[in-house]
Amino acid sequence: MTDKLKSPAIAVVDDDQRILEALEILLESADYAVLSFASAKGLLESGCIATVDCLISDIDMPVMDGFQLLRLVRAERPELPIILVTGFPDIADRLPLVGARHYILFNKPFDGQELLTAVSNALQNSLPRTSES
Repeated sequence: MTDKLKSPAIAVVDDDQRILEALEILLESADYAVLSFASAKGLLESGCIATVDCLISDIDMPVMDGFQLLRLVRAERPELPIILVTGFPDIADRLPLVGARHYILFNKPFDGQELLTAVSNALQNSLPRTSES
């Protein structure tokens, strides 16, 4: 029996409900625990940034965009793997301006298997949250 509590937790933020649901289904099919949020504010207010193992976020969102979220998350969890997705590839040109390092960018539409591979690789290469006993 799989212990879901030990499954890596992936936070997903996208204001498009269809994308959010599709990512949730995709990630759950790979046995990840998924926490879905329709806004960056919702994610931040949930308090789960301290406990998730990876963040997948849309860039183009109202109120707080993915760049703003990236800055806030990096301040709290600099080691957290972050995957950004966008339907506007030109917007990615602004990424170096936010001082972002260690992120992965996917343009919509993206291949689900490639995203799963990126998540798996990001989790394997990230620093552990707790030390082993």
